[in-house]
Amino acid sequence: MPGAPFLAVGLIFLVPCAIAGLALVSAGLGRSRSAAHAMMSALCVLAVAALFYFFCGYAWQSGVGPAHIFHVGGKEWNWLGANRFFLHSSTLEYSGASLALLGIFSVAIAALIPLSAGADRWRLGASCISTAVFAGWTFPLFAHWVWGGWLWQLGSNYSLGSGFLDAGGSGTIQAVGGLTALSIAWLLGPRHGKYTHDGLPTAIPGHNGVLVMLGCMLSLVGWIALNGAGAVLYYRSPQIPLVAINTILSACAACLAAAAVTRLRFGKPDLSLTANGFVGGLAASSAACAWVIPAEALVIGAVAGVLVTLSVEWIELYMGVDDPGGSISAHAVGGLWGLLAVGIFASQAHVGQFDSVPPDHGQWLAQLIGVATLIGFVLPLTYGLNWLIDRVYRQRVDAEGERQGMDLHELGAGAYPEFIVHSDEFIER
Repeated sequence: MPGAPFLAVGLIFLVPCAIAGLALVSAGLGRSRSAAHAMMSALCVLAVAALFYFFCGYAWQSGVGPAHIFHVGGKEWNWLGANRFFLHSSTLEYSGASLALLGIFSVAIAALIPLSAGADRWRLGASCISTAVFAGWTFPLFAHWVWGGWLWQLGSNYSLGSGFLDAGGSGTIQAVGGLTALSIAWLLGPRHGKYTHDGLPTAIPGHNGVLVMLGCMLSLVGWIALNGAGAVLYYRSPQIPLVAINTILSACAACLAAAAVTRLRFGKPDLSLTANGFVGGLAASSAACAWVIPAEALVIGAVAGVLVTLSVEWIELYMGVDDPGGSISAHAVGGLWGLLAVGIFASQAHVGQFDSVPPDHGQWLAQLIGVATLIGFVLPLTYGLNWLIDRVYRQRVDAEGERQGMDLHELGAGAYPEFIVHSDEFIER
């Protein structure tokens, strides 16, 4: 596709809109006494993710250049990049630099997702340490498998369709970030006052719905760019307008589906769950955005909206996991559904139209292997790494810090100094 590298770079420059959007959603769905801390954490996590991806993450991830290979069944399998650390100039020709820039933004988006699950109780230092491990190892490892490694090779080595497909990162960015969020929420435990003595969850509403909605709008812009850049750089897809249309339709369908479900269940549409559904639709759109027709993208989004809305309640009620921003449902559940949707909807008629992607055969199994890898390997890996971090550096703030609010406890100042943001409800519980 003539001019594709320049188009990809132009799209990459818009991806930070998704970073800003997710930060605003996380802050808005948390408590007012932790709003400044949420934004400060997002900024620090962005910085740590970029630096550690620069140190070693890109070297592990890059599918271009040398790699660590192992042999199984007479076939070569690529399991880890072997490029030089610190973004050495030998790896940064034009296409390599574009991939590195997209990787920096991608790992930042994925690293922001756990912040929402740990809102109101995750220490700033702990989130930075966790992000360093995430950006330096967990994310690059799975990203390499998807965009050049053994999952990519399932098509050529075992004729499983086109190999594992994930154009914009439903699995690589969203599900990896969402499963890490689940690990963090498990380790930190619920906020004080979230569950009654009988174990039933109580509602702790977000403090600013306007920030949440603004975050959703910014995320839409960033997601269109993210999906488009991924489709161009990883799969040489020329269908950027189609990618944009599919991304928008998936998000809109998910938004309306979430609003409808909450209207039916609660009598009125719920703002936070509708926002989660919208983000879940974006997450689900990423994997198949280049290989489905708009009608199929709409179905993918609608199913994501329903799944995300129901999973928020299920995770709180039956798993006992406190996820203030709904990030586990929006990103992990939405992302995993998006991966499966490739196997369902990206048929031979759609996948085979691109020279870079061979006709479909066994695509469903390739996607299923990727999902199983995420749940069976990435989730235990990220939980184990964060468990080790917690043994060395306690990740949860103490009870007094949570009562006081993360803003005052860790930053010494609140986001809204002109207003009283504390109440007695915390003490009464």
